[in-house]
Parts: sequence; C-alpha cells; structure tokens
Amino acid sequence: MEGITHNALSLLIVQLVVIIGVSRLIGRGAKWMGQPLVIAEVLAGILLGPSLLGWLAPEALSTLFPANSMPVLKMLSQVGLILFMFLIGLELDPRILKGRGRASVIISHTSIVVPFALGAGAAFWLYPRLSESTVPFSSFLLFMGVAMSITAFPVLARILSERGLVRSRVGMITLTCAAVDDVTAWCLLAFIASIVRATDMRDAAYTTVFALIYIGFMLGVLRPFLQRLGARVADRQGLNQNMVALTLILLLGSAWLTEQIGIHALFGAFLFGVIIPKEGGLAEALAEKLEDVAVVLLLPLFFAYSGLRTEIGLLSEPSDWAICGLIIVLACAGKFGGSTLAARFTGLRWREAGALGILMNTRGLMELIVLNLGLDLGVISPKLFTMMVIMALVTTFMTTPLLRWIYPPEELAKDQVPLPPVALPAGQVPFTVLMCVSHGQAGIGMVTLGRALTGVPNEPFQLFALHLERPTGRISAHRRREQEGNGGNALAPLLGQASTLGLEVRPLSFVSVEPGLDICRTAAAKQAQLILLGLHKPLFSRTMLGGTVHEVMQEANSDVAVLVDRGLKEVRRVLVPFIGSAHDWAALSLARRLLRAVGAELTVLHVTAPEHGQSEPNARAAVETLFSGESAGRVHFKAVAHGSPEDAALEEAKQGYDLVVVGVGSEWGLEDSLFGLQRERLIGDAPTSLLVIRHPRSERAAERADKPGTAPGLPAKDAV
Repeated sequence: MEGITHNALSLLIVQLVVIIGVSRLIGRGAKWMGQPLVIAEVLAGILLGPSLLGWLAPEALSTLFPANSMPVLKMLSQVGLILFMFLIGLELDPRILKGRGRASVIISHTSIVVPFALGAGAAFWLYPRLSESTVPFSSFLLFMGVAMSITAFPVLARILSERGLVRSRVGMITLTCAAVDDVTAWCLLAFIASIVRATDMRDAAYTTVFALIYIGFMLGVLRPFLQRLGARVADRQGLNQNMVALTLILLLGSAWLTEQIGIHALFGAFLFGVIIPKEGGLAEALAEKLEDVAVVLLLPLFFAYSGLRTEIGLLSEPSDWAICGLIIVLACAGKFGGSTLAARFTGLRWREAGALGILMNTRGLMELIVLNLGLDLGVISPKLFTMMVIMALVTTFMTTPLLRWIYPPEELAKDQVPLPPVALPAGQVPFTVLMCVSHGQAGIGMVTLGRALTGVPNEPFQLFALHLERPTGRISAHRRREQEGNGGNALAPLLGQASTLGLEVRPLSFVSVEPGLDICRTAAAKQAQLILLGLHKPLFSRTMLGGTVHEVMQEANSDVAVLVDRGLKEVRRVLVPFIGSAHDWAALSLARRLLRAVGAELTVLHVTAPEHGQSEPNARAAVETLFSGESAGRVHFKAVAHGSPEDAALEEAKQGYDLVVVGVGSEWGLEDSLFGLQRERLIGDAPTSLLVIRHPRSERAAERADKPGTAPGLPAKDAV
C-alpha cells in the first residue's frame, strides 16, 4: 500500500478510487433492495472508517486514510457539498409552495414544531450525559431541535419519483411540506451557527443584521439579474462556458459571503440555487453540467469523511445503545407521528396520511450535513454524532419498505394522474385500451389501431397512453420530467397523431422500477380489456416476446397484444392464422371487433397438419358461428394443410393484407419466454404489420371458456 501512496497526490487518487468504487459497489446492492443510493454511500463511508476497516485492519486504515490527509478530504468534501447544496436549491422550485392550501401549511408547520419540541425536550436529558460542559446549553438545545426536524428533500424527491408518487395528492403535498421544512430548517440552522460562532451578543446582532442584508440583496438584486440571464440563455438555446463560469463565480461568492457573515457557506450555496429561475431551461442546463462531478466524484468524499468520523465502537455499553434507540424512537415519533396526525386532521385518508408521514420521516443526506456541521462547531460530541448518524440511516432505510407496505402499488396505480371519469349511460362499460409506449415512434401505429378498435357503433371507449421511465438519480432528469409533464417527448407523436384523427387519448406517465408489473397494475386500475404494447427487443434476450413483454403476458388479467408496426395507416384487410388455441380465439375476437368497427375484410386461415385435414369442417362451423350476423361477404375462410403453420401464415400474408392478427403459440414460432432463443420468423419476415395476441391464463378465463355457447378463450360479452 505504501508503494502506491508515496506522495499526497497519489494517496488522494487512491482514496478517490476506493471511495467511489466501494460506494458504487454497495449502491448496486442498495438498488436491488429498492433503497436510495445515499444509503449505500453512507454505508461505504462507515465501512471505510474506524467502525469496520479500522476494527478489522487498523494498519490499512491508517495507511489509506492517514491523519495528515484528512484536511484535504475535508476541503474537497466541502466543495462537493457547496455544489450539491446549489443543486438542491435548483431542484427546490418555490412555485410548488403556491396554491397548496390549508393542508400543506398545517402539515409542514406540525412536521417542524413537533419534532423540534421533542428534540429540545430530549436535550434536557441528553446534555449532562453526552455533551461537554463548555457547550452552551442553549446551543445544544436548539441544535437537537433542528436535527430532529430535518427532512431529506433530495432523497424524498427521488423516492417519490421512483415510486410514481410525484403527481399524486400525497406526492404533491409531501413535496410542498418537505420544501417548507428544508427552507425553515436551514434558516434555523444558520441562526444557530451564527449564535455558536458569535463571541458575544454584539457579534450575534451583527451576524443577524448582515444576514438579513444578504438575503435582501439576493432576493431584490441578484434574482432579477439571474432572471434576465436565464431569458438570455433560453433565447440563445444553450448554456456556454462563459455563462457557467459566471454562475460558478456568483455561487462561490455567495458561499464565501455567508461564511464570512458567520452562517456557513452551505446556506449561501443553497439560497443561490433557490433564486436561480426555474423556467427557461437555465436551472436544468446548470444541473446537467454540474451534477455528475458533484454527485459522483465529490459527494462520496463527504460520506467517506463522515464515515471516518463515525465510530460505532464508541457505543460500548448497553446504555449507549438504549439511548441510541430512544433517539430513533423520538425522531420517528416527532416526524412520522406529527406529520401523519396533521395530514389526517386535514382530511387525508389514513393510508395517505401514513404514506406522507413515512416520507417526511426520511433524513438521509441532509441530516448528515447538519450533524457534521454540529460536530465541526463543537455542539455535539463524537458519541452523540454516531448515534445521530445511525438514526439518519435507520429512518432513511425504513422509508421504502414501509411505504410499499402502507401504500402498495395497487393503491398507487389508482392514484396515477387523476383523470375525470367518462360520462356513461347507466350499466354501460367502456371498451378500454391501455397503449404502452416505450419511445416516441412506437405510438403512431398504436393510435391507428386504437381508432380501428374503438369505432364500434354506440359503444363507449377509453384510450390511455402509458409511458414508463427508468429511475435515475439525476436531478436534471427529475426536473425535465416535471417540465415535460405526462410522458413528455415519448408520448408527443402519439398524442399528436391522435389529435389529427380526432381521437381522445389520456396520457399517463411515471417512473417505474418494475415496468412489467406496473403496466399490469395500471391496466387493472383503469379496467382495461386490452393492453397494447409496442415492439421492443429486450436486453439479454433474442426474442421480441421476452423481458417486460413476457412479464406483462404472464401477469396481466386482460388480453395482451404486441404491435409490430410496419407503417400501419389503415385497417381494411385483416388476416387471422388459426389453429384453435385459446390465443387464436382471442385473435379472432379482436378481428371481429375490427370487422364491426371499421368494416374490415377478414380472412381466417385455418392451418392443419397434412394428416388432419378432415377437421376443417368442424373448425369452419365454429368460426361461422362466431361471425354469424356480421356483414355478408366480409369474412372469408381458407383451409390449408401444411407441415409448417408458420410458413403457411407467411405465404398468405404476402397477399396484400394491412394487418395480420395471430395468437401466441409455439405452432406459430411465437411463444413468450423470459430468455427466449427462437428466431420468431413470423415477426421478422411478415411483409405487413403484425399483432400478436395472448389471452390471460386465469381462473375467470377458464370459467368463461367452459360456459355453453362461448368459444374457447373468447370473452363472454363478445361471444355469440
């Protein structure tokens, strides 16, 4: 080890590699457990510190993190924190504080006052046990109150985004309350820092006056200047290096000024980020340029530095762990209990109030920043610092599993983008299609097909367009989703085509870590009879019917169709290859709907093995029964004996059809599987657009198939 750390620069490089590598490695495990990345980064810091590495290999710890390298790590971590607090200010849009009404005001104030009171009350008992006599009791009391009141706005925003709660009532109220909490807590913390740093009352008064002058200058002078700067950037369609340099100079100047005033540099960085205009693209462009360096390179240094200061070995007695447990209980009682009761008082259901309380109880990174500041100022001891770090970890770790338990995905799907109900005559159920769009161009053919499916006379219908996004830790991505609204660019072509056709389509969009299951949950919540997926070849699979498509086909309780769009403009001639499986009957049912909706001409191609040609009359009779009463001359029945049903279907598809509708089945070379290896020639070689149908495997489907007069696999309402 000494050979690769022979000077300060090589030691710093090794430290960076180890810290970032361990953080990302643990981060993969945290992601698998559904935990935010901050959990992994805090754990990485603790593992690299005296709590584990120093316990297992003290020499390795002293070699990798010698005492003389700590000032360098501290300064770099402080630069990272300044940039990160600026990014948090960018993410905090003051506009979300407007129009949230009485509920947000009551909940936000309660979620500050109750935990602050509990923290301050605990200070009376903790002060003689865990504080030095040189620390003023007033400073200790105020700091404990603020430390208990913190909510991790950045972690909270990402959990809401990943869980798809941003646009729900719970999500909007929680974001508003967390924003108010963060602003209030940082103002209180700045006030406490000024008191601790002041040597007498005159210094404290000067600090307060200068702080007020600074805030007035930022809001009254610098914010209008930044608004003009943002408009200039928007007009020129980009952020050049000179603009970035000017922004960084102003950011560092704001941080330096608050440090000189005595209220800490982080407050200056945070307030500068808040006053950056959020419209026009300036905030998003700055976040995109700065966040990777701040979050990936510099911020893990802060976690490592915090971990090196966290000594779990200091909690050597059972009484120490009892005090730590008491702190956790008080923290949860204040934040979760106060927020939940206040939310319930304002009219939220218990489930919604509980979800809000769990979210507000998240501490995460913001708590660590506060704790490090308290330790640097000498307000808290290393032992109390360790206890509070454990509290921050526990309250953050419990958020995701508790939220999933109290606000399950099934409940969440009902609250996604509240839409006004369709006015229907009594007793009528609309035919509902959920169109799932992975990228922009995939939705155009879906609209054409959706229009053809929903044109049945005197039958109400609903069309939903769903776009799911992969979760990301990028602040700019979160802001872009908020600006783009429902689906953004991915749904724009679909909605544009729907508008051209005069078709009403309702957009849905949210971030999903379980896209297959979330599609099924959304379909169930919207009572969709058909889930329509676009063609998308999944990763690690050679089949088009693998990955998410396979998961949807296995889990959905409604028919699932995959559209292979090859320029579908209209639906006039339809081919249905048919052998007789439940999926084939579902394909016939869908084709019958096209026949009734747009007057399509339908050809049923019944393929039999050469030795079973005599079964054709029975199959034809069943099909004719299904289509009895439809327009004469629009349904054609062809029978062919062929050793390869797949080749027979491909040969017939060359006869000028607009759409081929085929059921899933091994006989067609189309069998959904998670890691399929089949070539799927029908998908690859069909000269026209293709629609692959799978009927759900459920008890209800089996019961319907067994009813007299119902074709196998055919929904009872469509049976003749």
